Amino acid sequence: MFTPTGRHQLARFLLAAAVLLGAVSTAAGKGKPGAPPLAGTPTPMQVFGVWHCGSHYCDWNEAVDMAAFDRSNRWLLGRTPGGAPSVNLVVLSFVNPLKLLKASDEGHLNMIPRGMTLAVVNYFKNAGIRVMLSIGGITYTDDWDAALAEDPTQLGLNAAQVAQDLGVGIEIDYENSSSPNIAALETFITAYRSVHPYDATGTRPAARLTIDVAAGDRWLIALNRHATRYWLDPANPVLDYANAMVSGTSSGTPTEWQEHVDGKPQYAPPVPPLAPARFTGGLYLKGNSANCLNFDASEQKLRVDDGLRRGNGRGCGRIRD
Repeated sequence: MFTPTGRHQLARFLLAAAVLLGAVSTAAGKGKPGAPPLAGTPTPMQVFGVWHCGSHYCDWNEAVDMAAFDRSNRWLLGRTPGGAPSVNLVVLSFVNPLKLLKASDEGHLNMIPRGMTLAVVNYFKNAGIRVMLSIGGITYTDDWDAALAEDPTQLGLNAAQVAQDLGVGIEIDYENSSSPNIAALETFITAYRSVHPYDATGTRPAARLTIDVAAGDRWLIALNRHATRYWLDPANPVLDYANAMVSGTSSGTPTEWQEHVDGKPQYAPPVPPLAPARFTGGLYLKGNSANCLNFDASEQKLRVDDGLRRGNGRGCGRIRD
């Protein structure tokens, strides 16, 4: 997941996973799969949201002036006065996993950044928008490794406590592609689920637990393989869904998303297919891009019109200091 490097950049929102891809079907036959056929009845959009990086390096380490926050974020609550929200999910990014474990941050219970306050959470929740906290991001990969090595059970319990107190879900953004500590991450998930069991109804905010995977099946391979096989099985789900991230500053593509649907049987060991209803796809947003400013020229419209019937999109707001 991309982390902005400049304080005044407008890459403050990344379009998180616009739709659970239930409308996708796999082409029949052997060899390289062709373009999947249109679904007879497109699946309604279920997840349409943004990663919210705040106004300070995606770390939320500054106090939030709620009046200024409202001016910058009101577009998310509704495009027109009294209108429906622009999104149904906001993911506050990012929580440092090692500080979460050690309770050494400056926010709630000293576990999260000081800018991730109940006031910020309720700003969105009061408008009917679900809120999640993302733990990690590529900047905090080493801290994920350290926290998992030290005490994954307590890390999971701390995450569960924060989720309960704030009424939010948790996103696992662990981007170790070469040697992920999957056994410890399993322990983290087990500890979290001991407090917040999987909720098939989706009505309990803190029970929402998701994981980030690569745009396609060619990065984060070991993590993606394990998550697909053991945590995202529709018959026995442990996590709610996976999010196929953007590729740096480039959007995910239908070709990459199709890799998740098809799996990678040629890999050793193989990556199994991921049920379309168990993952989402991501587009990259930046303040001066067509994805923010011009729907007719945007990837959102392109994905609506292509043969996969994946829909995204509206515009973007700006986050300022």
